[in-house]
Parts: sequence; C-alpha cells; structure tokens
Amino acid sequence: MAATASVRHKHVRIDQRKLDKARKVLVASTETEAIDRALSLVVSEADIDAALRHSAGKGKLKKLFR
Repeated sequence: MAATASVRHKHVRIDQRKLDKARKVLVASTETEAIDRALSLVVSEADIDAALRHSAGKGKLKKLFR
C-alpha cells in the first residue's frame, strides 16, 4: 500500500464466493489483501484506460510481425 494512503475501517456486505475467488486469483493471504489488490487493479486499469482514450486516434500503429 502506498505510504500516503489513508487507511480506514469499513464494514461492507460482500459476496463471499466472489471474495474467495478473488483471493485465490490474486494469491492473497487475507481477505483484506484480496480487496486491496482488487481495488488497486481497478484503479490502475482506469488510469490506463483514460490515457488510451486521451490518445485515441493521435498515433500510428506499426506492424511488427507479418
């Protein structure tokens, strides 16, 4: 977790099957770690998506393989 992150206690209702699967997929040792990793993944993907949308149509693709 980032040093500047604000950590707070939250009480939420979560589908246990989804949490168990996320924990397994993310190789997290705790449920909290699974949730934190999942949120980090969502945030990083959103940043990448925003950058791609911003650059849409402004560049050229180069074919590397034939």
